[in-house]
Amino acid sequence: MRYTQSVRGHGYTFEGLVDLLAKASPARSGDVLAGCGAASAVERAAARWALADVPLTTFLSEPVVPPEDDDVTRLIWDRQDSTAFAPLAHLTVGGLREWLLSTAVLPDAAHVLAAVAPGLTPEMVAAVSKLMGNKDLVSVAAATSVVTSFRSTIGLPGRMATRLQPNHPADDPRAIATTVLDGLLLGSGDAVIGINPASDDPATVATLLHLLDEIRQRYEIPTQSCVLTHVTTTIDLIERGHPVDLPFQSIAGTQRANEAFGVTLSMLAEADQAARSLERGTVGQNVMYFETGQGAALSSDTHRGTDGRPVDQQTLEARAYAVARAFDPLLVNTVVGFIGPEYLFDGKQITRAGLEDHFCGKLLGVPMGVDVCYTNHAEADQNDMDDLLILLTAAGCSFVIAVPGADDVMLGYQSTSFHDALDARRLLGKRPAPEFEAWLERMELLGPDGRLRAIDPGASALGRLREIAP
Repeated sequence: MRYTQSVRGHGYTFEGLVDLLAKASPARSGDVLAGCGAASAVERAAARWALADVPLTTFLSEPVVPPEDDDVTRLIWDRQDSTAFAPLAHLTVGGLREWLLSTAVLPDAAHVLAAVAPGLTPEMVAAVSKLMGNKDLVSVAAATSVVTSFRSTIGLPGRMATRLQPNHPADDPRAIATTVLDGLLLGSGDAVIGINPASDDPATVATLLHLLDEIRQRYEIPTQSCVLTHVTTTIDLIERGHPVDLPFQSIAGTQRANEAFGVTLSMLAEADQAARSLERGTVGQNVMYFETGQGAALSSDTHRGTDGRPVDQQTLEARAYAVARAFDPLLVNTVVGFIGPEYLFDGKQITRAGLEDHFCGKLLGVPMGVDVCYTNHAEADQNDMDDLLILLTAAGCSFVIAVPGADDVMLGYQSTSFHDALDARRLLGKRPAPEFEAWLERMELLGPDGRLRAIDPGASALGRLREIAP
């Protein structure tokens, strides 16, 4: 189906829904690289005008990626809940935007938004995000609540958790343990203590799993650990009896992109079932951890849709969240600026993408976090990350990544620090996950006002933490 729109006497034609969605996207380098972005701001405005008039039901009959070639599309359509969708079925994309903004101010907004989430498809949510300003994305996301749990509870209103990321370029257990200590003393780690291993060797991964599990058990920390290796390695380690809390996998929005990661939906289901069978959670059994990022499909040339047209990277990113929600995960995060400036060129594009990803994930019912990050060859700096961190904190982001000094020496990119996360919590009145907050109090890390104490590492209960990194 063709879509047309006239602006100032000039007519614009968009060759189907794939083309319309791409042309309506905010400007970003990845869509230019793929050859699908709008040629001008006027064409982008025309596309948004035409997109606003598209009925939501169109997304249930006009696929972005053909279902006969793509198991992600089949998953989306098979899982779409017509009963949950019924209150919105009469709306256009523009009507959905107005409904979301008016719903976000209601006292029971979180309940209403959660009720319709199973009826929304990623393409609907991606489409409406293209019509929204940054403040709109923050406002609606802040009204949305997605709560998950394992040993700590993530996503409660008024809370923001952190992933403590103690990476090391040589997977040195002593250095990793030192970083874990640093993060714990600064109130980080309630979402997960998660290591990106430099080596995917199963023996190395097993060593790191046991290190994290020993730390957690010795100090009775109510959190979960994860070594971010390929899901098939994790399944094998579970079968061998190693202490796995959360299987991890990078995922994307098309079947071919997931195959490029070496993963299928059946593999993810196997990992989910294996981890649940261990029953290691104490307050819940959400066990999966997924990472995504705009540009993942384009980087592997797996971004084609109907008629072979390139699908814009933000729509494909939203489709990855449908994969995630099918497995009821504990954690999902976009590594928003990690892939590089070929996909998100500068601080403005990274900021916009982070807000889009968080909005789309939460609206689809996914426990959404963000790695607020950039690579050193992008046109961005730490001020851009400070801005995005504060916006996401205001938007109710479930968790952010925290690394020492905001500089990950193993992956070679810039993220946010333990101190940054603390300051964002303080500025916007957010607190850690409740179980982890109680642990911080027991360890005398929190004062009676809920703020982190000025610490003496050799004093009282804190002295015992030094044994983590002798």
